[in-house]
Amino acid sequence: MGINKAFFFALLIFGCTSKKSKSDIDITFTPDTLNVGYTYWWPESGPFIGECGNELSLVFTGSIKALKEPNDDPGPLYTSQEGIIEIDRVFKIKALGENTYANQKFMVTDCFHGLGLNIGDQVIVFCYDYEGGYSIPGGKSILKVTSLDDPLVESIKKYIDSNQDPRVLQEDITLWTDKEMGSAVEKISACHEEMSSMNNTHIDINN
Repeated sequence: MGINKAFFFALLIFGCTSKKSKSDIDITFTPDTLNVGYTYWWPESGPFIGECGNELSLVFTGSIKALKEPNDDPGPLYTSQEGIIEIDRVFKIKALGENTYANQKFMVTDCFHGLGLNIGDQVIVFCYDYEGGYSIPGGKSILKVTSLDDPLVESIKKYIDSNQDPRVLQEDITLWTDKEMGSAVEKISACHEEMSSMNNTHIDINN
């Protein structure tokens, strides 16, 4: 009986410790590169865009491996500066059919101009999707972090694990205010509360 109990509790502990959250994604990287288009005309950037928080499509951390010189190849539209990020950890992958992220080790985009980033910097990256592929609106969508366990990383993991429920961000509001995104968190939180109130009102009416 004692052995059976010990075996049962061992299984229970193993089951609890091995359970992974949504943002804990195991990746076997390939040596390929993901090219992400720059939606420079979007009015917002960062992880909290849109009135109620647009769905994040690809979120990862990594380090900047290369930065080219800025150029005017796009013409008057924007100043292009291409950079390469070596991906370390991936926290969110939205399926986009044949364009779904396929474990590429590197990501390249040309939205680095004006971000104040340097080769070797560790960053967290927030991508969305546009016309069937991953996109990035630049600006606050590439944030420098102190390490891959930076409080910003942990905050975003909570946000992803909660299906982007902004209520989990309230205890981290100072972190995002320091990145000039506190108002964006408050905006999507207010929208979430309004939507929840409307749903509750609808339920009460029918009851």
